[in-house]
Amino acid sequence: MTCLSSQIIHTLSDVLPEAWDACANPDGQAYDPFLSWAFLQALEETEAVSRETGWLPHHVLIRDETDALLGAMPLYLKTHSQGEFVFDHGWADAFERAGGQYYPKLLSAVPFTPVTGRRRLVRPGPEATDVGEALISTAVSLAESNGLSSVHFNFWEDDEQERLANLGFLKRHDQQFHWFNDGYASFDDFLGTLSSQKRKNLRKERAKAQEGLMYRRLTGDDIKEHHLDVFYAFYMDTGARKWGSPYLNRDTFSLLKERLADHMVIVMAEDDGAPIAGALNFAGSEALFGRYWGRLEDSPFLHFETCYYQAIDHAIELGLKKVEAGAQGGHKLARGYVPVQTSSAHWITHPGFRSAVEDYLDRERDAVSQEIDYLKTRTPFRKES
Repeated sequence: MTCLSSQIIHTLSDVLPEAWDACANPDGQAYDPFLSWAFLQALEETEAVSRETGWLPHHVLIRDETDALLGAMPLYLKTHSQGEFVFDHGWADAFERAGGQYYPKLLSAVPFTPVTGRRRLVRPGPEATDVGEALISTAVSLAESNGLSSVHFNFWEDDEQERLANLGFLKRHDQQFHWFNDGYASFDDFLGTLSSQKRKNLRKERAKAQEGLMYRRLTGDDIKEHHLDVFYAFYMDTGARKWGSPYLNRDTFSLLKERLADHMVIVMAEDDGAPIAGALNFAGSEALFGRYWGRLEDSPFLHFETCYYQAIDHAIELGLKKVEAGAQGGHKLARGYVPVQTSSAHWITHPGFRSAVEDYLDRERDAVSQEIDYLKTRTPFRKES
């Protein structure tokens, strides 16, 4: 029986990149760029993730008796609920009005990234089951021993839900819109699966969006610092227009390029050679993930072309299985992105508060399921497709 020990670290600089990545992206599993040491540590090194921003790392490590890293979990002590995309502000308000203290809380997630993926990062081996259990029990024990209100796992893979439920976690569902590649050889192949009217609409949109503009997709060594300068202006403009606070800083983009350029795909829309809009995507081994977009000028259907249609083109070229275009966006439905259920799991300390949240989630899951069923009847595909 392997003797396991747990450790909490407050910076990923305290673990070797290759040791973390052997757990985060082991051979035989789909590569997820957001779980890599390179991505997560870049957020810390550039202080996008820090005590000051309300994201204090408390990553869990599980080692064996030889000090080999067998498992890891990205975990953060949060003093607010910003940048999570799973909204629990109402829970916090209700608990605090009742006299409780909701913050700080513990969150296992990829900061600022609404992408479903592994949260228990376990190195394959005979101890994998025990390591996975140890990661969760360590997070819960950390919350209990420090009197924290809750532990949350956001955008957790569905096949883990029952295991978490058995450990006392509450299930929560939401939805996103993803595009799936049915072995298409071209964008026209994809259009051929749509109803006649929807096919005509998309062709008109693309033609209008491309009128007078040129679109370029940059990846790897083609991405230069001046491209990031322009894209950062786009990114900041989006934050300003949404009355939000952008999470990343300019240094973050440079460090990500330095480490993950081959997984970055920047779409640039240019008017007479001058960039006017752009979108940043990350490519895994199976999916293209749309993350950020922005513009300095506007033109018809610019957003759809830059963020959705160019992403589809790129996924088809690379043979990727799907495009995940981020949170929200019912307008994606008409563009061939279909509703997909997302999941999170929540461990609540206070029994009365837990009961109230559980009742709410029971009703919310039913409502989400009904909405997804309805939206599936409204997709643009031909009925026989």
